[in-house]
Amino acid sequence: MLVSIIDKLVLVKISGRANFAASVDFKSLVSELRARGDHAFALELSECVIMDSTFLGVLSGLGLKIAETEGPSRLIQLVNAPPRIVDLLENLGVSHLFKMCQQSVPSLTQFEAVPASGVAPTREEISRTCLEAHQLLMAINPDNVPKFKDVARFLAEDLKKITGGAASETPR
Repeated sequence: MLVSIIDKLVLVKISGRANFAASVDFKSLVSELRARGDHAFALELSECVIMDSTFLGVLSGLGLKIAETEGPSRLIQLVNAPPRIVDLLENLGVSHLFKMCQQSVPSLTQFEAVPASGVAPTREEISRTCLEAHQLLMAINPDNVPKFKDVARFLAEDLKKITGGAASETPR
């Protein structure tokens, strides 16, 4: 993941696989930038080969939060999203949370690597992020319940084991 901040626009370039492992760092990055006041987000996806359901859920959560707090004029832009990712968003019923556009990113755009926190996400953080992402996809679109209910149940049980039963239900 690479990031470039141009005025108040945060442009995140995602290459390769956007998966559950990257979702914790992506969620942290977005939370930190939103706390600083950077609210307009765009993801450059021309080199993103696939997004898994966890990353899609985290991204959809951000899209929902921005749509609710800042209105439809501030939707996250997905720039140069490959057809496969667009199809996934449409099939999950979350494409309305994003503005799709095809455009070239100026070659002068200077991206920086997202600084690593130095600490790998714990199994609990990954499980919690995965569970919340899948619960959110089911809450946004009830048609996703059959697709993800077993995954969510497994993740909830796994999280319960990790935390010693302290986290039987996670807020959405």
